[in-house]
Amino acid sequence: MLKSRKHVFWEALIVTIFVFLVGFLVGIYIEQSNFNKLNDYSTLSEVSLMDGIALVELSKENFSCEILREKNIEFADKVFEEAKLLEEYEESGKLTESIKILHKKYDMLRTLAWISNSNAIDKCQNYDLIVYLYEYNPEGVNKKAAQSVWSRKLLDYKNENPNSVLLPISANQEITSLKILIEKYGVEKIPSVIINNERVIYEYDDLIIPSSDKN
Repeated sequence: MLKSRKHVFWEALIVTIFVFLVGFLVGIYIEQSNFNKLNDYSTLSEVSLMDGIALVELSKENFSCEILREKNIEFADKVFEEAKLLEEYEESGKLTESIKILHKKYDMLRTLAWISNSNAIDKCQNYDLIVYLYEYNPEGVNKKAAQSVWSRKLLDYKNENPNSVLLPISANQEITSLKILIEKYGVEKIPSVIINNERVIYEYDDLIIPSSDKN
């Protein structure tokens, strides 16, 4: 009887150790996979950052309005899709410092896109530029809910007007060029939307963006 109990005890111990080791190894695998994904995002963002700087300079050159429009929309959409993948990753886990830094990189990218598109809009005015300034990782349910409504409404607009540029940018990042732009356009509170660098809107009920006939 005693031997039988000892046998059961050792079997239970072995099973417990096995389950622990499997869980431990799975945890290591997941962490390594997440680390690799973050590295990939980081490399991608750095390449896009250099591309964005070059595009800002090229947008000052004497290219045709059609080329300026096409390339600026292409770049803004690429950054939008890359950042959307990062945001999906953020929502699936906790916000680490690495993720916060990556998000800041993409806000810098979208700020570069804002500058580049501003140059093109000033020259050509052949498409619409919508800049959505929001708060990253806001505190309070009301702010989160308000920003969710803004995001849905603007995404609907973008889907209906694919040849317009939509740039969602976190306004509470320590980015000097972004701060200068926010001050330049007289933005008084967040969230807000700037349309073609001309109108600043603070209430989503007032958000009326004409379906552009420039597309």
